[in-house]
Amino acid sequence: MVQIYNNTDEINTKAADLFVESAQKAITAKGQFTAVLTGGSSPTGIYKLLASDAYKNKIDWSKVYIFWGDERWVPLNDDLSNAKMSYSTLLSHVPIPQENIFEMYKDGVTPEDYAAEYEKSIRTLLGEEGKFDLILLGMGDDGHTASLFPGEAVLEEQTKWVDAYYLAPQKMYRITLTAPLINKAEKIVVVAFGEKKINALKEVTAGEYNPTLYPMQLIKPVSGKLLFLVDKVAAGTN
Repeated sequence: MVQIYNNTDEINTKAADLFVESAQKAITAKGQFTAVLTGGSSPTGIYKLLASDAYKNKIDWSKVYIFWGDERWVPLNDDLSNAKMSYSTLLSHVPIPQENIFEMYKDGVTPEDYAAEYEKSIRTLLGEEGKFDLILLGMGDDGHTASLFPGEAVLEEQTKWVDAYYLAPQKMYRITLTAPLINKAEKIVVVAFGEKKINALKEVTAGEYNPTLYPMQLIKPVSGKLLFLVDKVAAGTN
């Protein structure tokens, strides 16, 4: 399902509203809310809104558990770190217990070993069902999401929930949730805006199925809902 908005402010507001709605619903139903954050620049407006006085008091943050969809394998104080961005815009501004935050990086271990450790943390909290309440995703100009990049072997992964690999074009390791785990979620919200997203959005939502070229096409919820929040420019309707 694709929802088209006039601008990024409207997208941010809708995404923040969905986050609050999902949190309140999950906490009321089962006493906890499990969410997956996305990195890059796209969600910064959403996170700042959630950290604002108008939003942050609508959520019982002591019952919120935060994970990430993917991460560059860099220290948490590196400017490339998705976690660093999330802390600076959201997590450092809300009363969430540190033990409820699961960063996708750890000193002194290999990316591959930590991927297995991260998956274990998810299984411990969510059980074998592995169903997150809400996953926020971005979409690259090339149609990738999380660290599911075109042509990479991780696209074929069927058993691991978390994987790590060396992304040669970027000359760095990446760690990512895999498509099978993402697709278990109750709600998946994809944020995409701007002229550079036009082609990818068109191919992903209306083009021929070719996930090797457009990995976002792998995201097909088993029983949950998938929602694209896009602006008129990305949708080609501006």
